[in-house]
Amino acid sequence: MSVSDPAPTVTPLWLAIGFCTRLPVPRVAADAAARAAAVRWFPVAGSLIGLAVAGGAVLGARVDPWLGALVALALWISLTGALHLDGLADLADGLGAAHGDRTRLLAVMADPHIGSFGTVAIVLQLLAKLVLLHALGTAAWPALILVPVAARCGPLAWARWLPPLKPGLGAGIATGVRSRDLIGWGLVLLGLGWVRLGLLAAPVLILLWGLYLRRRIGGVTGDAHGAGIETVETLLLLALVIPA
Repeated sequence: MSVSDPAPTVTPLWLAIGFCTRLPVPRVAADAAARAAAVRWFPVAGSLIGLAVAGGAVLGARVDPWLGALVALALWISLTGALHLDGLADLADGLGAAHGDRTRLLAVMADPHIGSFGTVAIVLQLLAKLVLLHALGTAAWPALILVPVAARCGPLAWARWLPPLKPGLGAGIATGVRSRDLIGWGLVLLGLGWVRLGLLAAPVLILLWGLYLRRRIGGVTGDAHGAGIETVETLLLLALVIPA
């Protein structure tokens, strides 16, 4: 890829959308730097997910509020390919089986099979999102669009603050996060409070998840990023449901 080729500006965006969603995107050639830079565009990919989820909630609620919540959740899962749910399950299995042994933790997380801890984590996560989507209602659809955006700001912070525990996504994206990316998306997170006050919880939740990972596993992996996105999304829904 030549220096004059405009693709380096566009490629990280397509890579971010292709990684975070199952939406069809152009095939692009990408080197390690472009793949790392894709993390800067994760929140933009989140906006596409949010638009679909909010749209499904509004349309489904015309028939029944629970149907609206179910349609929204189904779109949330299908558009992400359950990628982050897989990370949540792997982390839950690792934490449940490791008993403080980091080597065993990473070995269990690398196992492609889902154990009992992971299964329970997925079930509880889906039930929590379904109930919270129903409780939120369709009047808050602008805030619902922004929940996946805010949650996908998390990997920028975690990749920058936490050491990677193994080769893979967690290690690969760390070099793509610049100080101005953290500042820019941090200001965006603060600005989301103008849409709905509960969204101001996002920076706090991102920080708390980073501190949790540092204390429990000592760093970050791709699975930990995915689990963090799922956790922040659910807790943001809860923050939006709780009256200000």
